[in-house]
Amino acid sequence: MTTSTSHLPKVGAPDPTLRTSPILEGIDEDFSLDAEIETGVCYFNNVPYPIGAYVQSGDELLECEGRGVWVRKGEHLP
Repeated sequence: MTTSTSHLPKVGAPDPTLRTSPILEGIDEDFSLDAEIETGVCYFNNVPYPIGAYVQSGDELLECEGRGVWVRKGEHLP
């Protein structure tokens, strides 16, 4: 599966005063959603993104995955 990175939303760094879903290094089977409600979306600085969406935070490529968490997919350099 290829992802077009030319039109990725550039979201900047997470603002600790705004809602941002957890960002994981990869799928972590032990990750608990105790503090998170599975919403079917990921938030980044209060902006909701649908499951399957990709964003660029700095030089990191993040994907919104099924539990409403961001998963790092590597680096994306312009």
